Amino acid sequence: MTNDPEVLRYAAFTTDPEGGNPAGVVLDATGLSDAALQDIATSVGYSETAFLTPTGEAGRYAVRYFSPLAEVPFCGHATVATAVALAERLGPGELTFHTPVGEIPVVVRPGDDGPAATLSSVEPHQEPVAAADLAEALAALDWSADELDPALPPVIAFAGARHLVLAAAGRKRLAALDYDFDRLKSLMLRLDLTTLQLVWRESPTVFHVRDPFPVGGVVEDPATGAAAAALGGYLRELGLVEPAAVLTLHQGHDLGRPSLLTVELRAGDPRVHVSGTAVRIPDGTA
Repeated sequence: MTNDPEVLRYAAFTTDPEGGNPAGVVLDATGLSDAALQDIATSVGYSETAFLTPTGEAGRYAVRYFSPLAEVPFCGHATVATAVALAERLGPGELTFHTPVGEIPVVVRPGDDGPAATLSSVEPHQEPVAAADLAEALAALDWSADELDPALPPVIAFAGARHLVLAAAGRKRLAALDYDFDRLKSLMLRLDLTTLQLVWRESPTVFHVRDPFPVGGVVEDPATGAAAAALGGYLRELGLVEPAAVLTLHQGHDLGRPSLLTVELRAGDPRVHVSGTAVRIPDGTA
């Protein structure tokens, strides 16, 4: 292993290199120190870079994820990007990623638009958000409580990382995102949140979402697989979708990087399954 590993760049949850959420991928990070991993992620500058260490067993890898500022416990879009990168080199099939939050099975299948990956989250759970913390989040966003959708109550949802879910009552409120970066970052650090999952429900199974990510040094994520999994678990727990359902999430449109995420809930299966494509970003482009 060299001290200067190759960093691949992929856009996840899209078939267009100028869409989706860019991720860095290092397929062999053997021997790299934590400081080196952080330096690489900071240099790449994407919301996350995934670092793999082969375990010696076929299809099994230890995976860690770093934002430009810090390590994060789990990242869905970098998982999809990594799985597609491996499939392009080794062929489609089943993978197992050993992450800081647990074992993440991933299946990669060939498709008309290139390989598509489905990750299976760790078991999701939810917890209430304190009234004072909700008020602080709304103040940092410059949202008022009457702009929230009462049918989708605020909650902290987990499916590998913690996200505060806030549902806007209208698409215009979601589109007009202009928040206090430092104020929201301070609250998120205190509550150990990875992103805010801001949503607007277009129909029972179609959602538009946005994810501020100041704790990672990024204003907004164009596609957030971990938050998509957390949202799926939240909707199921509250009985807002059928026990077996397929949800469509549109993200990144307000940033000019449209993304498409598919969330599948399976009856009797506690995990949430998030699917998407990924495409290599040509050298010299963002």
